[in-house]
Amino acid sequence: MTTAATLHENSLLTTANAAAHDAPESPLPDGWLAVESLDIDAQGIARRPDGKVVFIEGALPFEQVSVNVHRKKNNWEAGVVTAVHHESSQRVRPGCPHFGLHAGACGGCKMQHLHESAQVAIKQRVLEDNLWHLGKVRSEMMLRPIEGPAWGYRYRARLSVRHVHKKGEVLIGFHERKSRYVADMKVCPVLPAHVSEMLMPLRELIFGMDARETCPQIELACGDDVTAMVLRHLEPLSEDDISRLRAFAQQHGVQWWLQSKGPDTVKLLDVDGPLLSYDLPEFGITMPFKPTDFTQVNPAINRVLVTRALRLLDARKHERVIDWFCGLGNFTLPIATTAGEVLGIEGSEALVARSRDNLALNQAGRSTALAPTTFAARNLFEMTPGLLVSDGTAQKWLVDPPREGAFALAKALADLHQNPAQRAGWRPPQRIVYVSCNPATLARDAGLLVHQAGYRCVAAGVINMFAHTAHVESMAVFELDPTRIPGQDAVPE
Repeated sequence: MTTAATLHENSLLTTANAAAHDAPESPLPDGWLAVESLDIDAQGIARRPDGKVVFIEGALPFEQVSVNVHRKKNNWEAGVVTAVHHESSQRVRPGCPHFGLHAGACGGCKMQHLHESAQVAIKQRVLEDNLWHLGKVRSEMMLRPIEGPAWGYRYRARLSVRHVHKKGEVLIGFHERKSRYVADMKVCPVLPAHVSEMLMPLRELIFGMDARETCPQIELACGDDVTAMVLRHLEPLSEDDISRLRAFAQQHGVQWWLQSKGPDTVKLLDVDGPLLSYDLPEFGITMPFKPTDFTQVNPAINRVLVTRALRLLDARKHERVIDWFCGLGNFTLPIATTAGEVLGIEGSEALVARSRDNLALNQAGRSTALAPTTFAARNLFEMTPGLLVSDGTAQKWLVDPPREGAFALAKALADLHQNPAQRAGWRPPQRIVYVSCNPATLARDAGLLVHQAGYRCVAAGVINMFAHTAHVESMAVFELDPTRIPGQDAVPE
């Protein structure tokens, strides 16, 4: 099995190779480079006269730049832009004072110097390049990108905390660019405004605590009505520190959770706090969650994402649907408003338990009952054809894996396609909607589905879930092709 890290490295070079066709022919002044495109890490891609690829931080497509090279390999180099001689029309002024290439710059964003619409276009190209070069798959139709708020959207974040003795203060924020040090952030425009305004008061709070040396992290999780913060503390907190946290919570309207060790130790500071949750109003669904549970970073985009996924899935009242990697039921419960039966499968027992609780909560008081829905815990990275058959036939699948993708699931499906005798009456899904947070592993799995499992990729597109970052969220739709003969599929040359 090809790892996600290897696929990521391959995707950088395939994007660079694809960009070679766009290279300008006119000679440039000595030492200048013409930037052809942007890679998945938001680095400009250029080529030296001998064809050697150069990855350039801070450079944008169609710019002419000078670069300071800090790393050299046989077939590529990496460096940082030192001068922009011809500027892209898509270059914009960054919206955050902590963004850039200067010493101490925050590493949380990589694309603030690029216009938002151009960011989306770059991500769309990354998706298409990965599908073709890694999976040998071309989508029959490209979906219109899903876009949303580009500022104040980040309702989830993991903020590092560091008491810096030399500065005589506490820093709270993301790491500096390519560094283990915490950036000296006073604001963060991608966080909700009320959280950005809280950064300096938070620094003062932690600096005034007895435990300022032993609190390495604050995890942020915003619901529709609650702002929760999980304080990681390596030693028990004093009564004075507890009082300081309560006073801060009352003044700033936050809900404190404490984490002394692993994720299972997370608990509310005051147990009578309100419920952390978000709504999916189009489906009449409310999703309670804990601050350490996985939820989408951008709630506005998530609502549109769920709506589009369900429209593409098109589950009917006579159909059974399986939601693989279902998490809290972000897709499962909305699917239950249209399907005939739903099965949600997730690797975490704790998440499965909360999915069942969320199902019960949303069943209560509905004028129209949700479809019969069950949840099961299983390691989906160890899926086999036999386990797949044991889950029964479903006409539709929704697949939403982590960055590692759904290789074992796709491989089991391909094995059953190649060996019909193993099916024992089981039938493959007619349609699969695959939501991905890694275009490289999506492309790998798409290659299996299309070339070995009998599917066509009928649609694909990007979701700009993480504006100003190089993160590419995407979606692809696969339809079972009845003309494909098991065992006769082939990868195109």
